[in-house]
Amino acid sequence: MQEIELYPPLKTYLENQGYEVKSEILNCDVVAIREGDATIVVELKLSLNLTILLQAVDRLKISNTIYIGVPTGLSVLKKHRKQIVKLMRMLGLGLIVIDARSRIGNVDVLCDPGEYKPRQIKKHTQKLLKEFQERVGDPNSGGSSMQHGIMTAYRQKALAIAGYLQEQGATKAATIAKSLEEPKTRNILYDNVYGWFERLGQGIYTLSPRGNKEVPIWNTRIS
Repeated sequence: MQEIELYPPLKTYLENQGYEVKSEILNCDVVAIREGDATIVVELKLSLNLTILLQAVDRLKISNTIYIGVPTGLSVLKKHRKQIVKLMRMLGLGLIVIDARSRIGNVDVLCDPGEYKPRQIKKHTQKLLKEFQERVGDPNSGGSSMQHGIMTAYRQKALAIAGYLQEQGATKAATIAKSLEEPKTRNILYDNVYGWFERLGQGIYTLSPRGNKEVPIWNTRIS
């Protein structure tokens, strides 16, 4: 496929909306003008990458209504459509998907250019602050891979409980909670997210074989 194959259906689509459309005007692939409206510039591309985004952003010097037009079926759009649309809005760009097989204007506008106004979700912000405040020290390196595990505040609490069991042996959850002043002790032991604990009965817990193996490794990262 060539970029020029995207032009006929896009031209038809815009003309059906009352625009006068011309191509290759001062290095702009497509320019559409309608009386009383902002000038539309569309850059026709066969893919989406950083170079294309930078080129489109540069076009904002010409008009505030810049679109990138791409063919249907792009794998990156199938996998990351929501994130790509969000990025385009953040950049103040529009995104158009064009069916090159159709010459009757088969076009799907995924987003229009406009000022981006992000909406913060309060519970996400609160979750971030809570994790920051509860985490002891700074045990991770920025950019750490999730493959090897991240030291979270929850994991630190589980390690503290595991450390207590290592020293004291099998113990009731209530006793551990009181000694460590950790109100979530019972839930952490019961949920056993990491498989480090075993319940012996009547609220008494001990370290599992997995706990005995993994806890010392994680403890080296606490300091």
